[in-house]
Amino acid sequence: MASESVKCKIGPSVLNADLANIYSESKRLLDSGADYLHLDVMDGHFVPNLTFGHPIVKCLRKKIPEAFFDMHMMVADPLKWIEPMADAGAQQYTFHIEATSDPLDVIRKIREAGMKVGVGLKPGTPVEVVVPYIEHVDLVLIMTVEPGFGGQKFMENMMSKVQYLRTAYQNLDIEVDGGVGPNTIAKCAEAGANLIVSGTAITASEDPKQVISFLRKSVDESIVKSQLER
Repeated sequence: MASESVKCKIGPSVLNADLANIYSESKRLLDSGADYLHLDVMDGHFVPNLTFGHPIVKCLRKKIPEAFFDMHMMVADPLKWIEPMADAGAQQYTFHIEATSDPLDVIRKIREAGMKVGVGLKPGTPVEVVVPYIEHVDLVLIMTVEPGFGGQKFMENMMSKVQYLRTAYQNLDIEVDGGVGPNTIAKCAEAGANLIVSGTAITASEDPKQVISFLRKSVDESIVKSQLER
């Protein structure tokens, strides 16, 4: 269920922002040109860390009704949070393939709840695992760090997964998340990623607008180049 042609979208992760001021931080990112907000939900089980849950998402939705919320659900039981997140106003629910023995059931329930579907892969999971589900989802998320903590070093060897998917599925939305910023964006863009999650590189910047536009330019140039080469 991919888009007709891939477009670059930048989704800052608020994980490394000042979570005590999540609304003003989110607003600052949107005002700086973010296409969507990437909200990391961790349950302390699937990953060793804890972040926030649907009550905060619901509060955020009331304050920024116009924002697109991409939920990155790093949770051991993805089925459990589908209804609460849909009710909180999330539009996209990305679960981890490693967290379920029945991905199609999770996908179906996310759709029934009225949300778009993403499926994520941890670094140790082979990309082939996700292939049977690609026609049923809106995006595939390739983790470029171990999920659970912000600020980790970008794993360049994950780009082979992105390249594999882009070669096989030219119109698929491919998201990368982890250590992505101005120093690593060229690798992501060249491999074929079009949905860019960036945390610290944007949130810690004095000029998040400039960082977002730099990331966008890099991806847009790669998209144009790949279309010319076809």
